Amino acid sequence: MSTPLPSAKLGAFLRAHRELLKPADVGLVATARRRTPGLRREEVASLSGVGLAWYTWLEQGRVTASRQVLGAVTRALRLDAAGQRHAMRLAGYHDPALSADEDGGSGELAAAVQPVLDSWTASPAVLLDRYFDLLGWNAAWGALWGSPETVPADRRNLMWLMVADRRLRTVLRDWEPLAMNVFQHFRAQAGPALEDPRTDEVYRRLDEDAPELRHWWGCHSVAELTARTVVVEPAGIGGIELSLSSFHPVDDPSALVLLFTPASATDRARMGALTERPLRSVDPGAGAGRQAG
Repeated sequence: MSTPLPSAKLGAFLRAHRELLKPADVGLVATARRRTPGLRREEVASLSGVGLAWYTWLEQGRVTASRQVLGAVTRALRLDAAGQRHAMRLAGYHDPALSADEDGGSGELAAAVQPVLDSWTASPAVLLDRYFDLLGWNAAWGALWGSPETVPADRRNLMWLMVADRRLRTVLRDWEPLAMNVFQHFRAQAGPALEDPRTDEVYRRLDEDAPELRHWWGCHSVAELTARTVVVEPAGIGGIELSLSSFHPVDDPSALVLLFTPASATDRARMGALTERPLRSVDPGAGAGRQAG
């Protein structure tokens, strides 16, 4: 059952977004002597229809908020749908994490979806659970990124692969925007349930294996995973343009399928040549090896 709780994490999230807004963003006139970055607390309180003292306590994690009032605050802060959902979950308005017994359907889901993944012979595809752990992948995914089977189970996670697998970061051109968007979506979907053991474990593994990206794990941004075009450059093949799309299986809306479709006949032919190579393994001991930027 969803229960509102005082939350320092919610307060930090709201404060971070308040400081990003400019007065003009919400129809206010900026004065010449503003010392506060972004909006003032009293401005957010006024726009939300709440008292200044109460809003201050909300940012300090000292009070709870109803769904309706928190909704007003998030709208005043111009949060998008992902940001509003994240704020609600940080406040305690989210479904509890499934128990091991309740979450036992992942194997059945993987078995049902695997034939679909395999049907995309030239399009890398992967099935993720609510924690972004890999439940299934096709041969094209393994040919492009390396076989996830050799990665320890506690690190067989899309976020870990995005930041700590040297091959993925080497092959993927413009790695950082996609990696950040994946993390923002991960945070929006799994990040709020910080008391969940697997979510906590994923964050710890990221912190251990990619410490130079620690500022990512401490950020408060969330977002939907957006469709985009990415370019990969496998050695000896040439550049391949892939269109990223995603969808949720009907049987489990918390799961996610990522599909990278070749953008042209040339790209499809190059992916076909890549899948004919002997399958290489992901190096589970490879750290990120370079600073994001």
